[in-house]
Amino acid sequence: MRKIWLLSVLATIIVFASNDANAQSLKEKYRNKANDPIAKLPYYKKLREADFFFKQGSYFNAIEYYLQLQQEQERNPYLNYQLAECYVETRDYVNAARFFGIAYSLAPKLYPVALFLYADNTKKQGLYPQAITLYNQFLKDNPKTFKKLKKRALREIEGCNMAMASMKAPEALTVKNAGPNVNTSYSEAAPYPLGDTALLFATTGRNEVFDYDKRKREDFMMHLMVSQKQKYINEVDSFQWALFFKDGNFNSPVQQVSNPCFSPGGDRFYFSKCEQLDSMKFMCKIYVSEFVNAHWSRPQVVDEGGVNDTSSNSQPFIAQVGKKEILYFSSNRKLQSRGGYDIWYSVYDTASKRYRRPQNAGKQINTELDEITPYYNSKENKLYFASNGLPNFGGFDVFSADGGPSRYSNVRNLGYPINTCADEFYFIKDPVGKPDAYVVSNRIGSMALKNPTCCDDIYRIQYEPKLGVYGKVVNKKTNELISSVVVKMVDESGELTTFNSTDGKFLFNISRGHAYVFTGDKPEFTSSHVDISTLNTKRTDPDHRDTVTIYMDSITIDYRFRVSNILYDYDKSELRAESVASLDSLIGFMKDNPSLTVEINSFTDSKGDDRYNAELSQKRAQSVLDYLSEKGVERSRMTARGMGKQNPIAPNSINGKDNPRGRQANRRTEFKITADIPTKRLIFDSSKPGNIEQQSLNVENNEADIPESGDAEYKKGSRVGEGN
Repeated sequence: MRKIWLLSVLATIIVFASNDANAQSLKEKYRNKANDPIAKLPYYKKLREADFFFKQGSYFNAIEYYLQLQQEQERNPYLNYQLAECYVETRDYVNAARFFGIAYSLAPKLYPVALFLYADNTKKQGLYPQAITLYNQFLKDNPKTFKKLKKRALREIEGCNMAMASMKAPEALTVKNAGPNVNTSYSEAAPYPLGDTALLFATTGRNEVFDYDKRKREDFMMHLMVSQKQKYINEVDSFQWALFFKDGNFNSPVQQVSNPCFSPGGDRFYFSKCEQLDSMKFMCKIYVSEFVNAHWSRPQVVDEGGVNDTSSNSQPFIAQVGKKEILYFSSNRKLQSRGGYDIWYSVYDTASKRYRRPQNAGKQINTELDEITPYYNSKENKLYFASNGLPNFGGFDVFSADGGPSRYSNVRNLGYPINTCADEFYFIKDPVGKPDAYVVSNRIGSMALKNPTCCDDIYRIQYEPKLGVYGKVVNKKTNELISSVVVKMVDESGELTTFNSTDGKFLFNISRGHAYVFTGDKPEFTSSHVDISTLNTKRTDPDHRDTVTIYMDSITIDYRFRVSNILYDYDKSELRAESVASLDSLIGFMKDNPSLTVEINSFTDSKGDDRYNAELSQKRAQSVLDYLSEKGVERSRMTARGMGKQNPIAPNSINGKDNPRGRQANRRTEFKITADIPTKRLIFDSSKPGNIEQQSLNVENNEADIPESGDAEYKKGSRVGEGN
C-alpha cells in the first residue's frame, strides 16, 4: 500500500509534463525508520527503490529515500542531482536550487547543465540579480556547447530584467487569493466566471492526505465545482462554499474533468477529460455537450481524428472571432508543432456543426517550449495564454496578443503583479461588469500541504482605476515652460519618484489611497508644490487623470526674501502665535527646495543701544532656526544672524513722534539664500532625457490634456474621487 498525493495541475489538468508532486511520503505509513522496511535496506538496494519511485513519478517518496542516502554520502553528485530533480517536479524551488548548486560544485563536468538549472530555480524564487549572475556564468563556462540552452539563458536574463523593471512600476491592480471556500491545499484550476455572480472551476476539493487504496478512486479525481459570490457583506468578491457542478452530470468517478467553457450562444458546453497513463502521465481529450430539449446531451468527443487526434488535447475555449466561432485548445501534437505544447485553433461551422482541420496559432504565439491555457476576449480582440518559452518572470507567465485566429501582433507580458516568479496560467476576464479577472498561480500565499509553492490556487484580479497626473513646469515670471527640469513626486511615506523632463512637461502614474506632493528641481530656481490626494478614490471609480502646473521662480545667490508676519513683541525674542503659520510656509519652501541653504536675518527697532539690539536680534534669529529645526529642516542648511536695528524698512518715528507701526514692522525676520548645494539636488541626467513620448510610464500619451497655461484649480491641487 502507498499513499498518493495528487496536487499538481501540471500533471493532471494541464497535462504537458510529468511533474506530479503527487506521492505522499511513505513516512505517513511508516511513522519512523524502525518500522520502514525500505529504510533498513543496504545502500544500493535503497538506491534502487529511490530510483524506482523517481521513474514512477512518486517524487515525495523518492525524496524521502534520496535524503537518507545523501546523509550517508553527502558528496555524491548523483544523489544531489536526483534530489534537485525531485524538488523541481514538486515545485520546491528553494531546495531545487540548493541541490543543483551542490551537484554542480561537486561534478561540473558530469552535470554542466546543473548550473543552468541552478539559475532557473533561483529565478523562480524571485532572486533576479543572483539568477542573472548564474546564467552569465553558464554562458561563460560553455562557450562552444549547449547552443539552444545558451539561447534560452539569454532569454531568461531578459525575463529577469523585465521582471525587475515591472516590479518597480506595477500594473494598477490587486491580486488576492479567492479564499478557502474555493481553494484547498491541493490544486485548483480552470476558473470560468458565470456572469458576475458565480465561479465554475476544477478541483479535487480536498485539504487532507488520503489513501489511494482505502478510498474510492473518485476521491482524488479532479472535478467541476461552482461557488456563488457572497452578498450583503463588505468584502468584495468573497465566495460561498463550493458545490458540485451537477448540470449535465459531466463529472466522472474515473477520469480527471476540467477546463469548462460555454459556446458564445450558451448552447454548447466544452470540457476536457484525462485518462491516467503510466508514471502519473495523462492523456486528455476535449468533449462537448449540447443543450437540447431543456437538457444537456451526453458528452461526445470533439471531432475524433481532427481536433482530438492521438496526442493529448486539452484546455478548450471557444469564442467569437470576427464572424466565426473559433475553438482554441492546447495540444502536444507533432505535425506542424513548434515544440512542446502549442496553442491550436479550429473553426467551427455552426450550420454543419463541423470542425475544420486544426491550425497552429503561429510563431508569434508558440515557441519551442510550452504555450497553454488559451482564452480569447471577443470584446478586446485579444488572445490571452500562458507561456514558459517567451521572456518571463519565472516559469509560466500570462501574455496577451492582438488579432486572431491565425495572425497576431503586440504580444505582451501582462506584468507584475499578475505575473510573478512562480507559475501563472488560466487567465480569464469577467464577461460582464468591470473587467476584473482570475488567474491560477502557485505563488507564495497559496494554500498548500507541502512546500509553499507546490500547489495552485485561483486568484482574483481586481483592476484599480487608472490614475495619472499630467503636468507642466512653468516660470513664474514669464509663464513659459522650463526645460531640463527634474520633477519629483513624493507620497505620504516619503517614497520618491522622479521624471527627467526635457520640455517642461511630465506625467506620472499614481494609485488610490495616497497623498502626493509634486515639485520641480533645477539649478537657480525655487519651486512651489502641488498636492494631489487619492485617499477617497474607490476601486470601482472610473479612470481619472489630473492636470497640474508647478511654478518655479528664478533666483540668484544672495537672493533675499521676507516672510510676512514673523513678528515679535517689544524687547522679546519669542515667536508670536501669528508667526507660526508664516514659518510653516517657509518649512514647505525648504522641503520643496532641499538644495538651498539660507541665512536667517532678524532685526529690531531703533530703541535701545546697538549692542543690546544686536544680542536681541540674534536671539530672534535663533528662535526661528530652532523652530524650523524642530519641524524637520536640517540645521546644517540654516545659519542665524542678528542684524540689530540696521536697514529699517519703515520709519521708527515720524516728525519726532514715536511710530509704533513702523517699529513693529522693523522687528522682523528676513531670509537670504546663501548657497545651492549640487550634491543635495536631483541633477538632470542628460543620458536619460525624458518627455511625454519617451517616459510614458504606461500612461496613455495625450498631450492635448495638458493646458498651455496655468489653472488656479490645478495650482491648488485637485482632489481625485471627491463626491464618489
